[in-house]
Amino acid sequence: MREGTDLTLVSFGKMVGYCLKAAEMLEKDGISCEVVNLRSLKPLDRETIAASVSKTHRVLSVEEGWPQHGVGAEIISMVTEDCFDQLDAPPERITGVEVPMPYTATLEAAALPTIDDVVRVAKRMVGK
Repeated sequence: MREGTDLTLVSFGKMVGYCLKAAEMLEKDGISCEVVNLRSLKPLDRETIAASVSKTHRVLSVEEGWPQHGVGAEIISMVTEDCFDQLDAPPERITGVEVPMPYTATLEAAALPTIDDVVRVAKRMVGK
């Protein structure tokens, strides 16, 4: 969805929009993010992810799901299997909080990733 050189953001669904907005914000700080939209989760587009990680040497997976057994866990596993020697930093992921989804809007917002979460973790990953 977006070319970049410093960090690969991999996501799907609603979080792709969050990643694109975060990439715009990070660009103002001199961080160039490549955004990969996983339009299919099975099969997972390993080749696109690997090509992007080989270019940026960093990857951040962003999803609304839980951390345990999530899509992000599979992405991180795939990256460490296929691209380990290409990495300049440990792969990271942002997920929803490991709780049942709350019913109230304020608690639901607290349980899901935000654009600010993506920006904060991305800056840490590139050392800014």
